[in-house]
Amino acid sequence: MKKSLYSILALMAMLLAFTSCEKDEIENTAIVTMAGEWDVVVDAVDENGNVLYEDPYGEGTVQIATYNLASNGTNQMWLDDQGTFWNYKLIVDIDLDNLTFSCPEKDYDAAGTGTAIITDGKITPGGAVKANGMPNDAISFYVVFSDDDYAGVAYDRLWVHGMRHTGFTADD
Repeated sequence: MKKSLYSILALMAMLLAFTSCEKDEIENTAIVTMAGEWDVVVDAVDENGNVLYEDPYGEGTVQIATYNLASNGTNQMWLDDQGTFWNYKLIVDIDLDNLTFSCPEKDYDAAGTGTAIITDGKITPGGAVKANGMPNDAISFYVVFSDDDYAGVAYDRLWVHGMRHTGFTADD
């Protein structure tokens, strides 16, 4: 009797194990094509976009992020340098169909230390080339910070441009 009870319990445990192994489908965010981490450089340019100074602040390659808002809408995203360059984090308007973004003058941080204007933002699928020769997504935009002492004097604006961060050391 004990053997048959143990056999029934073992069979029930196996059935429960098989039925509880279903995986839930994980959905992407609404702006998955525009979201990501990006390795970028910042150059100073004139009003026509001609580079006047490469890396004027000596930062080298910095990492920024683009990601969805909590509302997961399709018309805005966060643009965030994660404290690696100017310490900006602001919501930009996006056109998901054209993979473009911009924002009028607005505070670029919670402390209200300055404002930023983002123009001509664009994500280009396959628009960059990784170190190994493979295509990668590119990002590019212009920014003017109100507390940049050189904007409007030594150059017109800053040009932020680079490619999607892959996480592979061979691409660094």
